[in-house]
Amino acid sequence: MTITGTRTISAESKARLPDLFDSYLRPFADRDAHFYLGGAVGIDTVALDWLADHSQASLTVVVPCTVVEQPADAASSIRRWQDAGRLVQLVELGADRLGTAAYHVRNRWMVDRSGFVIGFPSNTQPASGTWYTMNYAAEQDKPRLVVPL
Repeated sequence: MTITGTRTISAESKARLPDLFDSYLRPFADRDAHFYLGGAVGIDTVALDWLADHSQASLTVVVPCTVVEQPADAASSIRRWQDAGRLVQLVELGADRLGTAAYHVRNRWMVDRSGFVIGFPSNTQPASGTWYTMNYAAEQDKPRLVVPL
């Protein structure tokens, strides 16, 4: 499964995320599950932390360039779970520079390896990377679950 979502989370949405994750991630997060997560701030990092703490699912983090080029909070979370042995794979795609094109490549990479995509979009950003990823999954005939924040 691929998890995708907004990088900007309001305080109100952040307070709701544990319940949303419990309702919409936990049913899929058994020992045999494999989640692909981007290594950005926002939903990527919060979902990584929640899944690492609340499941035995396999976790793969995919970054467009390298972990060092990710925001400090995101890089710290990735390294913490890697050191704890919770990541089965860390994929650094090695893009020349961080930007929209690199994020799209990362998101397609994750969707291409997934059978299901769960998106947590912000209602205020209809042209976001989250919707790009959800639309790409639709083009690939992958089932999707949208959980608006």
